[in-house]
Amino acid sequence: MKTTCPYCGVGCGVSVTPQGDEQAQVAGDLQHPANFGRLCVKGAALGETLKKDGRLLYPQVNQQRVSMDAALEATANGLREIIEQHGPQAVAFYGSGQLLTEDYYVANKLMKGFIGAANIDTNSRLCMASAVVGYKRAFGADAVPCCYEDFERADVVILVGSNAAWAHPVAYQRLVKAKQQRPEMQVIVIDPRRTATCDLADLHLALRPGSDSVLFAGLLNWLVENNGVDTRMLAHLADVEPALLAAREWDLARVAAHCDLEPEQVTAFWQLFTSSQRVLTLWCMGVNQSVSGSDNNNAIINAHLLSGKVGLPGSGPFSLTGQPNAMGGREVGGLANQLAAHMNFNDADCDRLQRFWQSPTIARQPGLTAVKLFDAIERGDVKAVWIMGTNPAVSMPEGNRIAQALAKCPLVIVSDVLAQTDTSAFADILLPALGWGEKNGTVTNSERRISRQRAFAAAPGDAKPDWWLLAQVAQRLGFAAAFGWTHPAQIFREHAALSGFENHGQRAFDISGLAQLSDDGWDKLRPIQWPVNAQHPDGCARLFSDRRFFHPDGKARLLPFAETKTVTVNRDYPLLMNTGRVRDQWHTMTRTGAVPRLMQHCDEPFVALHPQDAIAYGLPAGTLARVQSVHGWITARVTHDSGLRRGELFVPMHWNRQFSQQSNVDMLVAALCCPASGQPALKQTAVRIQPLRADWQGWLWQRSDQAPKNLRYWARAPQQGAQRFVLGGEGSASNWLASHSDLTSMQLQVAEGGQDYRLLAWRNGALQLAFYAASRLPHLDHAFITAAFQAAPTRAIDRHSLLAGQAAQGDVAGRIICSCFSVGEQTILNAVAQGCRSTQALGAKLKCGTNCGSCIPELKQLLSSCVTEES
Repeated sequence: MKTTCPYCGVGCGVSVTPQGDEQAQVAGDLQHPANFGRLCVKGAALGETLKKDGRLLYPQVNQQRVSMDAALEATANGLREIIEQHGPQAVAFYGSGQLLTEDYYVANKLMKGFIGAANIDTNSRLCMASAVVGYKRAFGADAVPCCYEDFERADVVILVGSNAAWAHPVAYQRLVKAKQQRPEMQVIVIDPRRTATCDLADLHLALRPGSDSVLFAGLLNWLVENNGVDTRMLAHLADVEPALLAAREWDLARVAAHCDLEPEQVTAFWQLFTSSQRVLTLWCMGVNQSVSGSDNNNAIINAHLLSGKVGLPGSGPFSLTGQPNAMGGREVGGLANQLAAHMNFNDADCDRLQRFWQSPTIARQPGLTAVKLFDAIERGDVKAVWIMGTNPAVSMPEGNRIAQALAKCPLVIVSDVLAQTDTSAFADILLPALGWGEKNGTVTNSERRISRQRAFAAAPGDAKPDWWLLAQVAQRLGFAAAFGWTHPAQIFREHAALSGFENHGQRAFDISGLAQLSDDGWDKLRPIQWPVNAQHPDGCARLFSDRRFFHPDGKARLLPFAETKTVTVNRDYPLLMNTGRVRDQWHTMTRTGAVPRLMQHCDEPFVALHPQDAIAYGLPAGTLARVQSVHGWITARVTHDSGLRRGELFVPMHWNRQFSQQSNVDMLVAALCCPASGQPALKQTAVRIQPLRADWQGWLWQRSDQAPKNLRYWARAPQQGAQRFVLGGEGSASNWLASHSDLTSMQLQVAEGGQDYRLLAWRNGALQLAFYAASRLPHLDHAFITAAFQAAPTRAIDRHSLLAGQAAQGDVAGRIICSCFSVGEQTILNAVAQGCRSTQALGAKLKCGTNCGSCIPELKQLLSSCVTEES
């Protein structure tokens, strides 16, 4: 079975061989042009996400299981009553880039064309909205002009605000391969942190956070002064003079000072951009998640337009999409400020869409974008919200306020695959949705490539497709004729037909060439890049090679740069916190967090800071810390990272209340947005940090995932056969354990000495619980302990070793570096000591780095540290 990975916007093809109800063998699809068989560790572990444990299998109304028909009636009646009493603006939908295009299409049609309000937004607002505005302002359309083939064709590749090595691993490895084949290719990384992506960099610009647009405004000025303007392009550009006038004041000295860079670094970057014919700029959240996110995008696009580096092989401004179907959602109008098929809220487009849908009404003005939507819920203006496949209680800024808003909202409907999320805790109605492997539809990746996501697993319980749930509610609201589909291919055909309806080449998005696909043709649809129409029947790899853009005059626009205030620190909050991803986790961990293999590399929330800052704040590596902003506080484990700038912290975005006590970083982030896009500025926040006092720290393995209480800190990491918690508490560790667990019916092994307390609890020869506590976090052989929950040791010596937390013999693997093959840090160091002095040698001996390649930067760091120690 050929399908598509449900994680990032790279859109990798996946080959699946089902192996029973809850297992499947997963490999990369060798023919898929997005990945040609390569998968990252998350994609490779997809077969391990098919377990039914924790799934939402049956509908619930007010926490009581009901039939699907009763739940749908309750949903429709609840929406109808609120619309009748308060009008359509009192209703909102909040979707997800995890939805398939067909799901998104139905949600958008119901909200904008039949309920009659535009209050449908999505978590794509949190990642791609600024890129949408940037492209629309420049090109007249939300149209990414590039393709992945450009990775191999570029002379210079610039990565801005993107740790692609971890966030888009397969795309990054394609770049690594291109660099190996053409070493003369120059790679520039622009990022305040030295990340794993910098492993490939010929030049790393560790600029001041939030100063990206200034760097590119200065580049625009440099192009004018150093013969970098493509004069042939000028006939295809508008608003050039205002843009150049605004950029003129940003000379080299001022840019270098503002960006906190050496002038020589800036000059090297500008010269490479100017002198190279084929320049590809890749960017992600570091550019988009900013109060100036849209302007950041246009600053990059300006430089490409003025220099003519767009629409040509190896050249262009290429935003890397964060989610698997954020672009598909944009195609169908899944954002509150756009209509379906890339239409806008003007009278002509509104009339056109209403005619096509033959709908009783049409939304004629933009709806509430994500932050404003939850503000309206908090005020009581929005009284019903349907949240689909996303977790805003974790992912939205000012998370505490989001939770309070949902708690008092009269009607919260949640359709999801999981029974327990931070958001589902507030649901009045829970609707079980299909997960990956059960869904059937299409997704669109970063390069505009539409791929099929195919079902190979049976739907569990009463779970249904999101489009079906929406259509059933629409029918109960009286709109049966417009929502009578029985197969997702019917929805796709309607979507494709709409894209070509009265288009006449005026809208970039046009897949009308697919509108006549049969069900069988849709099922067999091969990956294809839009537009797909009479002009491009086989799709189109690059846009704008003809220099025709989608503004009415056919010209692209340059946008004048306007300096925007960035987040600043102060005496009370003297540190700047940056947020982002870790390698093996995805969003709020609802899928990846349940896979033990994906918890090996980074198994608890952390705060990274520069070693010199750690000394100043009294925070040795491994200690617990409390990080606080004006909006809240979190707890995390301290790590040291010399790749950070002084005065700056890094905290990952993933952890939530299902996996930690108080580590949801977005609770700290202010709900400030880019005024043009509405995208929250999630990247930087002023914070302070201090040690978190704990009388004892420890590890707890137990069979259940019951969250511990009355602790200063805890974090959970699922293991094979058990749940492992890392803990920090007050008072006596033994007293805490007695209050947490009922041990009366178990056989106990206990060891006490000074501050140490260790306990094993057995029932019928099977290990039920293992607890290890001390004044400092004990160093244990985790693999040995976890294995005892799968097969209990029988020899007395092994049980005594288990109580000690160390195997009687054998090496400890240490912290996992390579998740693909579970290769630990100590194992790697041992191999280095035995003569493996390159990543190739380590791969030959241990296999690490030979699959997805995401661990190679860390392997290089370990090799370098060994060389440094020897010298």
